[in-house]
Amino acid sequence: MFRTSRRTPGRAVAAAVLAVAALAACQPEDTAAPQASPSQAARQPSETSPPEEPAPEGSVAPEGGRRLVDAEVAGGLRRRDGDGAVTDVPVDPGEMREGMTLVVTHFADPDGGDPIFFEGVDNVPEDTNRRREHLFRGMLEHIGWDPELGQPEAQPVADPGPLGGSVECLLASLAESGNVVCGWADEGTAAVALFPDSTLDEAGRLFVAMRGDLER
Repeated sequence: MFRTSRRTPGRAVAAAVLAVAALAACQPEDTAAPQASPSQAARQPSETSPPEEPAPEGSVAPEGGRRLVDAEVAGGLRRRDGDGAVTDVPVDPGEMREGMTLVVTHFADPDGGDPIFFEGVDNVPEDTNRRREHLFRGMLEHIGWDPELGQPEAQPVADPGPLGGSVECLLASLAESGNVVCGWADEGTAAVALFPDSTLDEAGRLFVAMRGDLER
């Protein structure tokens, strides 16, 4: 059972009068403004600091990330426009997300033969080596490589050039020359190119030179 205290009315009134008088005697004429608590001060905007902008939604390309460009000239080869331009995307580039760039181009062969076909993507969301393998398979399907002949083995190019990363080429031919497919993969980009009637060494050197003009 809870107990409550009892007081006589006279004593209660007298105590209230004394408390009011004591409070009035202690109160100064110029009362200072109440101070904000630390938590309230933290929530109040500063007069000199600009308001904080909310962070933009969505992902953005990493700072300093490389991009692919549809260059007019790559490795000394001129891009084919007009009748010689690529009119579709013959090789599946893989998943494309907002912020990615797809470059699909034909470049003029200096010997006047079949054009060199290039396809690449930037701002790749997954491992770029996996994306390059996807492009390799697509390119082999594009040229009609017979899987019963085996899977061509990609060979690393000794000098990938100043852009680094990994550069590999594979020979899709039973002879020492024929269709060569080269591909690169680095931190954010992956690309392949088809070199008709070439060798691994020749295609590798030309591909590295083209990369210098196609990747920024």
